[in-house]
Amino acid sequence: MGIFNSIDISASALTAEKTRIDIIAKNMANANTTRTTGGTPYRRQMVVFQENKANSFSAYLEKHLNGFNGKGVRISKIVEDESPFKLVYEPGHPDADENGYVKMPNVDIMKEMVDLISAQRAYDANITAMNTSKAMLMKALEIGK
Repeated sequence: MGIFNSIDISASALTAEKTRIDIIAKNMANANTTRTTGGTPYRRQMVVFQENKANSFSAYLEKHLNGFNGKGVRISKIVEDESPFKLVYEPGHPDADENGYVKMPNVDIMKEMVDLISAQRAYDANITAMNTSKAMLMKALEIGK
């Protein structure tokens, strides 16, 4: 395990959580978008995280010698939520059907706020882990004085 691995792992988590926050902000911004370029309402997007493993021989060797092969986290994909659109009765709306119902995006602002708070907490926790690793490295350097 390298000296900067813990910082690299925390940095990968910071990048992943930043992207998650960006997607949540995009969902919230489009909570009332009834027409996209495809002609349908906006569909909520979600981020899928995956363990970031190195596939090199050195990573394989390190895993079997030290039992550690973690390289942090990465975003494997961004998927659309397939839950149904909300139907709202609004006969005067330009996107209303013949019965006066408008298909609204499947974005729930409360759910997005909870996800945003969760992402923020994870981001803060990884900053704390990174700062702790940095402090430990600085203390290790002081030992040599």
